[in-house]
Amino acid sequence: MNYLNIQTEDILPVAKELNQLLADYHIYYQKLRNFHWNITGGNFFELHDKFEEMYVDARAKIDEIAERILTLQYHPISRYSRYLKIATISEESPFQTDKDMVHILLDDHKTLLRQMSSVIKKAEEANDEGTVDLIGGYIGELEKTSWMLNAWTKSTVEQLKEDIVLS
Repeated sequence: MNYLNIQTEDILPVAKELNQLLADYHIYYQKLRNFHWNITGGNFFELHDKFEEMYVDARAKIDEIAERILTLQYHPISRYSRYLKIATISEESPFQTDKDMVHILLDDHKTLLRQMSSVIKKAEEANDEGTVDLIGGYIGELEKTSWMLNAWTKSTVEQLKEDIVLS
């Protein structure tokens, strides 16, 4: 039964891209747990809490992505061995500095944002507004988190672009 009012044959590419995003999010989630557990140094309290906030958010997104795949009447990938094979995000050693952890996560955000754009492209081609809406919200949230992490890596004397303010 097609309860989505979308052509069934148009949905398969969307489900495939969502499963790719699901795999990437699983590895990203575990990396956040890894960093949360293994952070040390002067930024411990700050980053320990931030990483926990981020993995709680990632866990919720994992569930929502899987449920969207099910809504599209496909099975979400559910084996970690498969995630490791297809994910474009890789596992990471726990032996990282605080700054390295943040830079690694910022690189992962670029990967996630690229995959989200790919999902949206396929969803738009299929007229799948539900997926476009879901993933579009994720993009805005991840961009904001990336901005905050990037700001954390800067020295207090570094400034943003002044072009608009000065004109």
